Amino acid sequence: MEYRQLGNSGVKVSALTLGTMTFGGDGPFANVGNTDVNGARRQIDLCRDAGVNLIDTADVYSGGRSEEIVGEALAGRRDDFLVATKVRMAMGDDPNMEGLSRHHIIEGCEASLKRLQTDHIDLYQVHEWDGATPLEETLAALEHLVDSGKVRYVGVSNYTGWQLMKALGISERDRLPRFVSQQIYYSLQERSAEYELLPVAVDQGLGTMVWSPLAGGLLSGKYRRGVTPPAGSRHLTDWNEPPVHDEDKLYDTIEVLVAVAEAHGVSAAQVALAWLLTRPSIATIVIGARTDEQLADNLSAAQLTLSADELSRLEQVSRPRLIYPHWHQLATGADRLSAADLALHAPYLEA
Repeated sequence: MEYRQLGNSGVKVSALTLGTMTFGGDGPFANVGNTDVNGARRQIDLCRDAGVNLIDTADVYSGGRSEEIVGEALAGRRDDFLVATKVRMAMGDDPNMEGLSRHHIIEGCEASLKRLQTDHIDLYQVHEWDGATPLEETLAALEHLVDSGKVRYVGVSNYTGWQLMKALGISERDRLPRFVSQQIYYSLQERSAEYELLPVAVDQGLGTMVWSPLAGGLLSGKYRRGVTPPAGSRHLTDWNEPPVHDEDKLYDTIEVLVAVAEAHGVSAAQVALAWLLTRPSIATIVIGARTDEQLADNLSAAQLTLSADELSRLEQVSRPRLIYPHWHQLATGADRLSAADLALHAPYLEA
């Protein structure tokens, strides 16, 4: 297992992280999975043996049950792993039980600590933008938790580029905790994160954590053009995260993905994960699985090396179109692009 620096922090995380959205299986999360405590222990054992040192969860997963299962499964070996969780989503009917107010962040952290059966959270992430709460209030609440020793590092998830930069600017101005990471959706199915979020991460020294790297299973190799997917598959069902806007492009990408996988004698999922590990600013990829077999297969991606030609084929077939002002900058300013700019523009320059 490769270990990578988490942004500009001093902590190192494994290139693959165990995701736990499948733990619990309550409410709408039953569509994702229903791993119980014994299943969680087995998955954590598999990850430990593979060198994984980070487990990612969230308070909202199965209404807190995912955190409870993580806490139970880590009993007696909490120090073997870094634990990341999140706050922001609604945890009840009370209007103050959601958002990124000082009230909800502190209450949410205390509840997560109890469910996780731990005295600290290694990475506490704000789960979503909250435009109704001043960033100063959110960051000051996170400072309180860091100063109290209950949180070691803070991260962000699902922000836009301008929201992230505003938060980083306020952190610098007011000497408040600075986000060390961003957790975002990014895959061969949807690469719009390259427009702003990867360049921001390169420029500002954030580590990027990727959620749903297989596009909710769409890049597993089970879904092919003109082929009926296996029974029980979740393709374009009620769980529509991430959404698919261009099925033809998706199937074109899958064809290349499967061809590369067959050449290596591995699964399409491993190739999709290995491609992500080559992208700018990526610190770790969050993988979750319904079964132990799926998890073991995904963990093998850490040992897969793709050739320059294979990476190029995958990049070309999934390449997003340049939106404004990026196409204009490529046409008139390509001679003065920074490393952050190249997180998006490099393939277009090579073409």
